[in-house]
Amino acid sequence: MRIQDSGAVAGERSRLTGIAYRLLGSLTEAEDAVQETYARWYALTPARRAAVESPGAWLTTVAGRICLDLLGSARVRRERYVGAWIPEPLPDRTEWGGSGGADPADRVALDESVGMAFLVVLESMTPAERVAFVLHDVFRYPFPEIAGIVGRTPAACRQLAASARRRVRGERTASRPDAEQAAAVRRFKEAWEAKDIGAVVGLLDPDAVMTADGGGLVGTALRPLVGARRIAEYLVFIAGKAPGLTLLERTVNGRPGLVAQHGTDVVTVAAFALDGDGRVTRIWAVRNPEKLTAWTTPAGGPGAPYEPGVR
Repeated sequence: MRIQDSGAVAGERSRLTGIAYRLLGSLTEAEDAVQETYARWYALTPARRAAVESPGAWLTTVAGRICLDLLGSARVRRERYVGAWIPEPLPDRTEWGGSGGADPADRVALDESVGMAFLVVLESMTPAERVAFVLHDVFRYPFPEIAGIVGRTPAACRQLAASARRRVRGERTASRPDAEQAAAVRRFKEAWEAKDIGAVVGLLDPDAVMTADGGGLVGTALRPLVGARRIAEYLVFIAGKAPGLTLLERTVNGRPGLVAQHGTDVVTVAAFALDGDGRVTRIWAVRNPEKLTAWTTPAGGPGAPYEPGVR
């Protein structure tokens, strides 16, 4: 049962969820971590809560430690994960149809730091690097406060963040304006729907990589597909094996992407990265149904198509 909080403490929930999602790559786990944070807050006696000078700082410290512990156990779980693990995709507010009744876009601001490419880079970091980098570079927390969360000195935290920053710089891809990415995704959708292998190949970088996440629950490629023609042939093959599949242009983690529906069921959410010439370099296709609960079709339809500049 969800704990009801109020006042200034309640106002921290959105920020804490945003931090936890970036740290964990899962909205479900992020919400659980935040709920545990609030449970610990309300487990304090009224006198101890009154003695806390900054409830926001206290909640952030506890949430950060919970996420740090979860990241350690997540690395072990993901070693047993079937196939590739991709962060849980976030819908735009018009797409939200989950059971919680709240809009994830109201809890997690859809900016560059929740883009799929950025989240995938975060997955390559150690838990301590990820916590130090996200809290400092994204949320501007000072290193002395971060030190209390990761159990290191401020100087060590500074080094952790610097190491993480180098990883981000090394993996950073060209960022196209939303309108350009939307147009590229639309062309890709049309070529895929037409089952035109040549057209799909022409829209992909020759060394493009497609990674799919089925979690062992649905059929999908277990290893990344590398190369434009291999990806195109695979996608056209899949389209031929799934009659009735509908492709929709949707916002995925704040950027133009595609959602595949079979009937009323969302079966795949795809995020894209483009190069400086507008060709697709990376595709992340999430098919694990446990990661698609936020994409349940809300009453009244599947949501609005992507519109640049509209959130």
